[in-house]
Amino acid sequence: MIGLLALTSIPTVTGVSLASSEQRKANQRREEARRMVKFNIYAECDGDTDDDRELNGMTVVVRDGKVYLADPDPSKRDPPAFTALAFYIEYPEPEELKYLKRERGLGLPTYVADNPPLLNWIYADTVTHELRYGNRSQSVEEIVEPWDWCKEERVISLEGWRKRFMAVEEEEGEWALYYDRDGDELAAVLEEQDMLDCAFVPVTLIRKIVEEKPPPPPQAAPQAQAQAQNGQRQTSGK
Repeated sequence: MIGLLALTSIPTVTGVSLASSEQRKANQRREEARRMVKFNIYAECDGDTDDDRELNGMTVVVRDGKVYLADPDPSKRDPPAFTALAFYIEYPEPEELKYLKRERGLGLPTYVADNPPLLNWIYADTVTHELRYGNRSQSVEEIVEPWDWCKEERVISLEGWRKRFMAVEEEEGEWALYYDRDGDELAAVLEEQDMLDCAFVPVTLIRKIVEEKPPPPPQAAPQAQAQAQNGQRQTSGK
């Protein structure tokens, strides 16, 4: 009798298991879709110095392999730079580097050109701690993951840190982004590069979702347009 009851319960257990598996897959797809929503990035500064006020609200841009802060208006940027347009997606860890047992997670790809569209990965250089961008071969051995969000999905983090991004004035008016991985306000890496005299400002990187533009409606045939216009005229004449 017990054996018969066990056998009759198998279809029910299997059905519940399949339903649970499908639900997990559906939840995962929804989460991936949320993570892949495209966004621009801008800086928030908490300080009250002139540099803080100058950088607050500036936009993350990419040019010449590096990541900078610049004016939100592209026409006011000198030199010209492309506005970062990023999203989250799992970084493809190659088999040959799995022995490193690095913390796995999401990568942060960004468009670096729009004609033709070109995607690269944003990463922190393991030596200089600069934020840079490049293809998989350029980024794979650098600090390329895990990126994430926090604070109501607004604030961007790297390796779980959200208060470790610094803007460094490498040239007058030219602010490059760095990742303060050591928590020493970049003292060690800036000393190594003979850049201790450069101004620096802690920044928080904020997501600003870009609304996807709906496709334009299909053009009506000339005859349909003429009929619509005639109908409008007839209506207005009543």
